[in-house]
Amino acid sequence: MKDFSTVQSVASSSSSCRRRRGLRGKKHDSRAVASRTPAAAQPDVLQPPRLTVFYQVTFPVDTESGGVINISRRKLKMPLDEEKNGACDRSIYVNNPHLDSLTDDILYHFNLGTSTHNLAAMFGDVKFVCVGGSPWRMKSFTEYIAKELGLSDPNAEYPNICAGTDRYAMYKVGPVLSVSHGMGIPSISIMLHELIKLLYHARCTDVTVVRIGTSGGIGLKPGTVLITKQSVDSVFQPRLEQIILGKPVVRSTELDGELAEELLQCGKDLAEFDTVIGNTMCTLDFYEGQARLDGAFCSYSEEDKQRYLAEAYAAGVRNIEMESSVFAAMCKLSNLRAAVVCVTLLDRLKGDQLTSSHDVLNNYQQRPQALVGHYIKKKLKASKKS
Repeated sequence: MKDFSTVQSVASSSSSCRRRRGLRGKKHDSRAVASRTPAAAQPDVLQPPRLTVFYQVTFPVDTESGGVINISRRKLKMPLDEEKNGACDRSIYVNNPHLDSLTDDILYHFNLGTSTHNLAAMFGDVKFVCVGGSPWRMKSFTEYIAKELGLSDPNAEYPNICAGTDRYAMYKVGPVLSVSHGMGIPSISIMLHELIKLLYHARCTDVTVVRIGTSGGIGLKPGTVLITKQSVDSVFQPRLEQIILGKPVVRSTELDGELAEELLQCGKDLAEFDTVIGNTMCTLDFYEGQARLDGAFCSYSEEDKQRYLAEAYAAGVRNIEMESSVFAAMCKLSNLRAAVVCVTLLDRLKGDQLTSSHDVLNNYQQRPQALVGHYIKKKLKASKKS
């Protein structure tokens, strides 16, 4: 009889710097990359100039004898050169040793690349990244934040940096990058892979990433802005399970609690709409996965739906959307400070379809950007004083 056991990667080190470091080689196109343990079990690893890395290996085990079947562990040593991605600040991690062999890292869905674009010159000053589903919404946010930061130009067009592709849209004004991610976990995960590499290649540090969007509320009045405490799956567990090489890999979906509290305070500062912190349930689809009764298929009753949503509410879930789990997991793995800020368009305990007017819904959708815009202004003002 066989099952599968997993040996987690272990990185042991000693360093005087208390924060983790993203690491680079001396050459511009070389990247020295360290492997890390899954975020939920990761200690505050300190990295020395040279690091011994054990990669995660999944292998078959004979449960009757307890013996390992035809497998060995590889221990890889990677020299970490003098040039670092930042010092003791929050630097960007990529966790892929294969990137070292690339002469050009092509960010295909952004229509960008390390040999065709000077990413450090284009994006090196980025401190805030705001992502959302709709290209239109992210362009609107760019125009809004430009005005809020006093960087707006009456003649400014804010061109789409990813104009060479129709997959995503990207806009930049000052230290703020705005990127669309489409709908659902697959779409946002593709975008995040390339966004994280972009920030890494650009040598960005101290970056805060916020997803702004819409959601269905549970027990909240429409128009409430919810800041996610934890992203949970459909059985209310704070985890993302992904199948890699045919085997399940579970990652933590923990978000930055301090950042969530700072955003909550911004909501109190504005005092224009209700702002709360709660858990967000991330689902794989919009209809059956969210217990809707109005899809093309439905095999459950209204009572079943209400019972499930009541269980979600009891588990601390206050809204439902389709991107937060992979967003939280990937940002945590990359050492990015992250938050999810979504407005609730309706209370799912009272219905499934949107009946509010276009003007009302448009007003709701502007609330997350107002909250995040206030946060960005507040942080930039504080940094100027210091």
